[in-house]
Amino acid sequence: MQQNAVIPGIDDYLENARPLAEQTAEAADRIDRDRQMPGELANALADGGFFRLLLPKSLGGAEMAHPDFLRILQAFAPADASVAWCLNQNNVFSTSAVMMDRSTAREIWTNPRAVVTNGPPTAASIAVPVKGGYRLSGHWNFSSGSDHATWIAALAPIGQPGQILDAARNRAGSRMLLMPKEDVKFVDLWQVFGLRGTGSFSFQVDDMFIPEHRTYQFEGQHSEPGPLYAIPRTLLFGSGFATVALGVARRSLEIAIEAASTRAPGRSSTVLREQQPAQRQVGEAHAIHRSAQCFLQESVNTVWESASRDGTIPVEQRLQLRVAATHALRMSAQVVDIAYNLCGAGAIFASNPIQRRFQDMHVITQHVQASYAHYESAGQALLGLEVRGAF
Repeated sequence: MQQNAVIPGIDDYLENARPLAEQTAEAADRIDRDRQMPGELANALADGGFFRLLLPKSLGGAEMAHPDFLRILQAFAPADASVAWCLNQNNVFSTSAVMMDRSTAREIWTNPRAVVTNGPPTAASIAVPVKGGYRLSGHWNFSSGSDHATWIAALAPIGQPGQILDAARNRAGSRMLLMPKEDVKFVDLWQVFGLRGTGSFSFQVDDMFIPEHRTYQFEGQHSEPGPLYAIPRTLLFGSGFATVALGVARRSLEIAIEAASTRAPGRSSTVLREQQPAQRQVGEAHAIHRSAQCFLQESVNTVWESASRDGTIPVEQRLQLRVAATHALRMSAQVVDIAYNLCGAGAIFASNPIQRRFQDMHVITQHVQASYAHYESAGQALLGLEVRGAF
């Protein structure tokens, strides 16, 4: 996509998302089996601009309003959680373009199929200052979308050889270092039973020179004034992953409702949909899902209004979005569990569409964005205590 190209509106993107979501659903078994998106699907998403939704317009991106971006995720999440996860991960990371050297951002995103992926560092990762840049060594995990990525970003502390500085726990003084994908060595540790299609492989680098212009401060100054870039990335990640979880939960409940029309559990001669316990569970799951969804949507809209109007977001609104995203992630798991139990013994088979969603959901809840510690941050604020946490 050229920088002077006409950027489609949200309605155009939603219209174009429908056939791509159908293509995603048709490829779901292959995505899970191969642990990555098929190349033709990744290319179709890239060619449609679906990896440039949050990229600045000045770099040929859509710079989409955040609530609209979440509507795109809603279109893909019921089809396949892994694809929706990568769309969120790769798009949110593209907002880092506003912190990079301008020439480096252009170097990366001049490629219309550009995708940058990253992962948290291990304790042994370090960047040693040298003339003109840094010597980078280390190992990074959970690099979602690594197969279709074109560049890799590695967060590392700045130090001297032999120092142990854990940037995963303390990011003060750390920098993000950028490398073409072909320059890193991938390590296949992604042997998992959920979100397999994210291709969240590990990568490592040994004493590689990274020029200064291909690095930036992890929380540096922004080169773009738009409201999108006033929202902390941790909240963009959290609300996006929560939206993916809600989509998985909604589709799971639909699967259970479909099964209830034909399934008669045990020795019963009455189908599940006619039984009161099942009726109550479906109603309860619907209430859990909708209440979590509404809480998240209200919090997202409030943050977006403040960012658009003032260019800043009050602490209480950031905290509200933090806990709303965590709550949506946790409640989505409850909905999936209800749906899984309604599907009975058949739910354990790989051929049952509920099985993969059950596995995906319980990988999602292990992500840091779903940590119960985020509830604690909200509780600290409500109790008048000093608030700790990332929000």
